[in-house]
Amino acid sequence: MQRTVTCSIDLGLTGPVRLIYSVAVAQGLPLASETISITIDGASVEPMEIVDAHGTRLHSVDANGPQASLSYEAVVDGIDVEPPVTDTDDIVYLRPSRYCESDSLGPTAHAEFAGLTGYDLLSAVSSWVGSRLSYVPGSSLPTDGAVRTLLARQGVCRDYAHLVVALLRALDVPARLVSVYAPGLTPMDFHAVAEVALDGIWEVVDATERAPRPSMLRLATGRDAADTAFLTTHQGQVRFGSVTVTAYVDPGLPADDNRSPLSLG
Repeated sequence: MQRTVTCSIDLGLTGPVRLIYSVAVAQGLPLASETISITIDGASVEPMEIVDAHGTRLHSVDANGPQASLSYEAVVDGIDVEPPVTDTDDIVYLRPSRYCESDSLGPTAHAEFAGLTGYDLLSAVSSWVGSRLSYVPGSSLPTDGAVRTLLARQGVCRDYAHLVVALLRALDVPARLVSVYAPGLTPMDFHAVAEVALDGIWEVVDATERAPRPSMLRLATGRDAADTAFLTTHQGQVRFGSVTVTAYVDPGLPADDNRSPLSLG
């Protein structure tokens, strides 16, 4: 399976700003080719690459000018090995976090999913979240967490993933958020899914069912959206001009019943 992804981001800047992009495919994926270009006021700058414990590749630049542009393209030929579940994962991804308030959702999780375990639990939580929420672009705020999403009964991919993660953590199942490129997604954008630790393997859960899981490409991995944003800024002010994402798979989109066990490759 060969996957081709691109991303372009144009920003307006005020004052010195540190820009940290998370748009490159994760470390370990078999890259056939990759290019990343960042310009500040039309002048090319070399970003510093920082890789975290999960293979998330961040590209950081210090900018002092009115405009910044990023262009990224990668071709991934093949799949990565399944990520292991470490002893640290079993601790960190059971904790409540900024957008996944599993401590507040404990009563709901136990009332709805009592007695379920393993893949039956994963399937039930995914179906429950998918049936309770409506996918409505622009309906949620960047500060909304899983509790507010459940109350509003609507959101976008990160809101679905936050609610899945929070419910599973409340049931003592380690879960985390992953940002991905998702061939087949409509409208095309960055996408967010949940990963759930089961029998020593991270299984991907996408309650939106808006793209086939087998063709997804990992970008960033973390507790929630606070760890996986495609752009983080420090100091100064940033105004979005445009963000364009594309993702294709050759020879074509794979089938996915969204119920079978699957790891991100």
